[in-house]
Amino acid sequence: MPGQYEESLHKTFDRIKRSRLNAYITLNVEDAIKTAKAVDEGRVTGRLAGVPVAVKDCITTKGLLTTCGSKILSGYVPPFDAEVVARLKREGAVIVGKTNMDEFAMGTSTESSYYGPTRNPWDLSRVPGGSSGGSGAAVAGLECRMALGTDTGGSVRCPASFCGIVGIKPTYGLVSRYGVVAYANSLEQVGPMARNVSDAALLLDVIAGHDPKDSTSVDTADKVSYVNYLIDDVKGLKIGVPKEYFGEGTDKRVENAVWSAIMRLNKLGADYREVSLPHTKYALAAYYIIAMCEASSNLARFDGLRYGLRTGKDENWHTTFSRIRAEGFGEEVKRRIMLGTYALSEGYYGKYYLKALKVRTLIKQDFDKAFKDVDILAAPTMPFPAFRIGEHVDDPLSMYMADVNTVPVNLAGVPSISVPCGFAGNLPIGIQFIGGLFDEPKLIRTAYTFELNTDFQKLPEGF
Repeated sequence: MPGQYEESLHKTFDRIKRSRLNAYITLNVEDAIKTAKAVDEGRVTGRLAGVPVAVKDCITTKGLLTTCGSKILSGYVPPFDAEVVARLKREGAVIVGKTNMDEFAMGTSTESSYYGPTRNPWDLSRVPGGSSGGSGAAVAGLECRMALGTDTGGSVRCPASFCGIVGIKPTYGLVSRYGVVAYANSLEQVGPMARNVSDAALLLDVIAGHDPKDSTSVDTADKVSYVNYLIDDVKGLKIGVPKEYFGEGTDKRVENAVWSAIMRLNKLGADYREVSLPHTKYALAAYYIIAMCEASSNLARFDGLRYGLRTGKDENWHTTFSRIRAEGFGEEVKRRIMLGTYALSEGYYGKYYLKALKVRTLIKQDFDKAFKDVDILAAPTMPFPAFRIGEHVDDPLSMYMADVNTVPVNLAGVPSISVPCGFAGNLPIGIQFIGGLFDEPKLIRTAYTFELNTDFQKLPEGF
């Protein structure tokens, strides 16, 4: 007779098999059941013992298919675990499977995946956000308890907002990137996603910390326990509200829900004031130039000659390389590689990439200046609720515009947490709290207090 963890896991897999969400690319059934049995028998212990955790498909997992949502990595099975996955396993987590995502994390809707779009549990006709949409939908749809996503320009916070869950984008360098398939190295971080702040803090506890295998990992003197900051108290907290984050295109229902959340925190003892981050208007342009330039370099390694997709008969190197990349990459990935390569080409480096780096410095200085007067910032995570599948798929510019409130955080390297703060009809709305470097404890305390004193932590109808 199966033990409690194994029995619970079987129910989870049954739910996934009946699901219409398409949240997973690969399931890890055999290995997960083996781990659950070991937990039941007391052979595996830890802070996540028996907890079903899903992993975004751009994070390598030993012996388990890793595709990045792309045809070009068809059949690629990594021989090693990413550091974050190794840490999950050391704490007894049960890896349920690899979640769907926009191809190579390039998207805001999880529609560019080679494995088909993921659907939002709150409305199956709508997107779950992206690029970690599979992780967001899996958590909201009860197909795992927690999940890992990656956030390069909002890819954890966007699905958290659209799916009504909690998502954390940590300070750059807090979580190891070793074993994460790189899209834009200087921007991306692995982040936890969960149905409540407590679980998100616990998952951050497990994955955060210095890793000598990642040269960008920060070696801080003290190890912080984030679950110790699950405290119901915001008295005296100074909240800044950046006026630029309520700009043109912000849905009125989103604006009202976020201001109501700020008023609620005010009643709980926090102060608020309007602040200005004047270079926010340049953030989207700078972000997409930097991200595309880094992508054009990082994705040069995917040629099908060493691993992944092979097509037809081998000819000379140039012909074979071109054919594999033409067939293996989707349209959005090709678009970003070409734009990035153009921006880095001779004569244009200073005109585009160097200028974007200068803007990045100005944006970081905006945050530094704001945090001299306030403790945290509060703003809408996304300017509107989840949109319909296919609504923006032929209009990449409008898709890029959706990231207007999330990309400045990645450019500055600061942390942010998104939590549910209301509904537009039946669609969740998210508020993000942004802190200075390594201010995760303040953000968790604020988010936890807000969650505890409000009623927005709900399940989609039918789940």
